[in-house]
Amino acid sequence: MRSAPEIAQCDVCLIVEGAYPFVVGGVSSWLQDLVLSMPDLRFTIVAIKAGAHPQPWQVVPPSNVAGILEVPLLVEPCVPRRYPALQMRRIGRLLLAFLSTGGKDDLIRLQKALGRLKPTPAAGDLLSNPEIFDLFTHYYDTAFRSSSFHHFFWAMRVLLGGLLKMLLVPLPRAKVYHTISTGFAGLLAARAAYETGQPAFITEHGIYMLERQIEIMMADWIGDQIETGLTLDREGHDLRDLWLAVFQTYTRACYDACDPIIALYGANNQTQRRLGARPDRLRVIPNGIDADRFIHMERNCDPARPLVALIGRVVPIKDIKTFVRAAALVLAEMPEIRFAILGPLDEDPDYAADCNALVQELGIANAVQFAGRVNVSEWLPRINILVLTSLSEAQPLVILEGGACGIPVIAPDVGSCREMVEGRSAADRAGGIVTQLVNPEGTAAAILSLLRSPSLRRSMGEALRERVLSDYDRSAIIAEYRHIYNGLGAQARFSELQ
Repeated sequence: MRSAPEIAQCDVCLIVEGAYPFVVGGVSSWLQDLVLSMPDLRFTIVAIKAGAHPQPWQVVPPSNVAGILEVPLLVEPCVPRRYPALQMRRIGRLLLAFLSTGGKDDLIRLQKALGRLKPTPAAGDLLSNPEIFDLFTHYYDTAFRSSSFHHFFWAMRVLLGGLLKMLLVPLPRAKVYHTISTGFAGLLAARAAYETGQPAFITEHGIYMLERQIEIMMADWIGDQIETGLTLDREGHDLRDLWLAVFQTYTRACYDACDPIIALYGANNQTQRRLGARPDRLRVIPNGIDADRFIHMERNCDPARPLVALIGRVVPIKDIKTFVRAAALVLAEMPEIRFAILGPLDEDPDYAADCNALVQELGIANAVQFAGRVNVSEWLPRINILVLTSLSEAQPLVILEGGACGIPVIAPDVGSCREMVEGRSAADRAGGIVTQLVNPEGTAAAILSLLRSPSLRRSMGEALRERVLSDYDRSAIIAEYRHIYNGLGAQARFSELQ
């Protein structure tokens, strides 16, 4: 694949963070299907990843992908080049101004100022500059003095390093820029819209800002929190406040630049609105599947040893430990049941090891299988019940795939899971059972109720199959995206950065 400067202008530039082509399933599968479905359009993909080290591709791009530009967020150590102090102070002030507003004008001014630097800097050149360092030190003294300067320094290096990477990376030329999240990908889409004058839009499968909030509040790597003693009042800001505020800024910048702003279901549109998206730009386009791939699969379940499966990556946000604990509760009453976790184990090896240790500790290793990365189509005919225990989801494709096979689903009350499982109106038949978050007991009770009633299992599976066929047709959804690409691609704008 060629890098961005070598790629001629394409129809669509897809901007994706932490997924395609390095991860299978989820957003990566959705993107692959979208590109394959439009062989007459040429795509470029900007793949944002954490580190600079080579990362193997888990997805083979189709022939209509003209190139993939890998952009690492990590700022590599360097011997910084020197630039005029006056220019550096201005850029430092513009960086801080943008962090406080996320506004279009501040982003454009910052981009213009960076464009005047010759030679073109690397992010490390700016973050290591003494003038910018002095401004950040003053910012720390003003707002974060109660926190560790060491942790503040590294937080700013990560957050601003990612911002600068998005503003300095060579920009692929395209008629339309389509980002699959806010965050750093959304920043690049905003820059592209303002720099090229071409339209940008966003499809959020999950709400990136909410996912970052969960990670930030649970993280032990951010550093200290302010000690407040027995009082709820505090002076100054905690470093978690810094992380959250910066991602909120990046979210606003993305929403300001994108039109339309797409979610997979209505509740997420309302969340986008609360986070600053304009109501007139909001739109719902759900995920869909080609149900014909699944509805003709011949069921091959073992009536003597039913199989309960979770299909998903073995990472904390999927809360695999709740599934394992629920399995232990079920096995205490029905030891003949088998459990399988179908998903890659290498994305968070420490968490995968913890999950395996929990299985050993609970004494259920003979009944719980970590199958790793699998061909899901080969497993679906054997599954009696499909379970999700995720802390966050948008509109999981696995529910649609399982539903097309007539498999009832037990899922937590996150994202569109309730809408998918129970339907959109009181008249709809339930296609499974909705549980609460981090609830092994509730998950186990739901599994047991379906295991003990084959007729309930069968009726719920049929209800879910009918809903998938009527509401989540892939061909209609692909047609909507083609309409957006064609409509936006026909627009012409003058660049505001020329």
